[in-house]
Amino acid sequence: MIRDRELGKIITVKSFDHFVNHRKFIDPNLDPLFGNLIFSLKDDHWRRIRNLISPAFTSSKMKAAFKLIADCASNYADYFAEESRLKPLECNTKDAFTRYTNDVIGTFAFGVSIDSIRNRENEFYILGKKSTSFEGMAMVRLTLMRFVPRFCKLFNIKFATDDVRHFFTNLVKETIAMRDEKGVSRPDLIQLMMETRNDKDGKKLSVLEMTSQAYGFFFAGFDTSSTLMCFVAQEIAEKSHVQEKLQREVDEVFEEHQGDPPYEAINNMVYLDAVINEALRMYPVAPFQDRLCNSEFELPPALPGEKPLVLKPGDVVWLPIYCIHRDPEYFDNPEVFDPERFVKGDKSSAFAVNSMTFGQGPRACIGNRFAILETKILFAYLLRKCRLTPGSKMITPMRISKSSFIMKAEGGFWVEFQPRSQESESQH
Repeated sequence: MIRDRELGKIITVKSFDHFVNHRKFIDPNLDPLFGNLIFSLKDDHWRRIRNLISPAFTSSKMKAAFKLIADCASNYADYFAEESRLKPLECNTKDAFTRYTNDVIGTFAFGVSIDSIRNRENEFYILGKKSTSFEGMAMVRLTLMRFVPRFCKLFNIKFATDDVRHFFTNLVKETIAMRDEKGVSRPDLIQLMMETRNDKDGKKLSVLEMTSQAYGFFFAGFDTSSTLMCFVAQEIAEKSHVQEKLQREVDEVFEEHQGDPPYEAINNMVYLDAVINEALRMYPVAPFQDRLCNSEFELPPALPGEKPLVLKPGDVVWLPIYCIHRDPEYFDNPEVFDPERFVKGDKSSAFAVNSMTFGQGPRACIGNRFAILETKILFAYLLRKCRLTPGSKMITPMRISKSSFIMKAEGGFWVEFQPRSQESESQH
């Protein structure tokens, strides 16, 4: 286990060639859909897929996708403002924000428009939620596939159930066929993957690979991004001074752009960026990360007088991101939620939090820009319309649940929404 930030950088960046892969996750021969997710892939197969889909997440592509995401965020902000008009609406934000990430991923990765906050039982959301769950039999299947793969092969046990696999595969096939037939083009992941079919070097993606990467984007973003949003909402609900400063920044941006701020305006919001960075620091959505050593490597001593550590092929290195982010050596008063630490010009700390949370080096999360952008857009639109306060069901002060291997609040996330119009009218 590596708790030193510089040693972590050696493993993930400077000496990446010795630590290219993660631990074995799921054999693609056992489960072609789940086993071909980009974070499961190894070596040249991983490099090929990453090189083909990484252009979907450049700044220019994020700018092109901005309108798709903003439409979803505006819809959710309108919903909460409308539903809380007569009385405050207490809401399980984990449910609400997974519906938002579901709709955003639906439009960006699969090219389908969904309204999961109103059409609550839509098939895309129900199967998506089912496919990303690690509870009950899903955890049993995953454990069996990782530790007794031969048994799973014998009895045809897969993590992705047949209904999930058929739904996502057919959705991708039908989308490709429709776009080919009608000449439709959208600024989304499916479109970029379709364009690899024109690659003269024979690097095009198969339908299975397209489905796996679109599903992988769903799998990676459905729960993790919504969890980040939950922590942001909880902190600003509990800290009125943070929320008020955020709303002033939001109001300035919306008023400057006549209620329709462009990509650059929201992406460059300084205090909103600081709030999200501080949430990522205190509540990293991936609290630990791993790297697999593939060739003998000598790790230099972290402190004077210590001996170097020799790692052998097959050794697993763990990076405890949560511990590093709360280490007073790197952050003053690490247990205090203080966005101002990132406003005071400490860009290096902001970069460190971002890169540690989403991984460093070539193996970093390919969708990190997207996750941050969809979070920024949601809160820009939400705080323009609503005021957030702690819900009556929320345990305060917030405690991290010890019963889950992913980050979540004990007792769940509960926030009360009120429309800002009444509040604003009383102040002016």
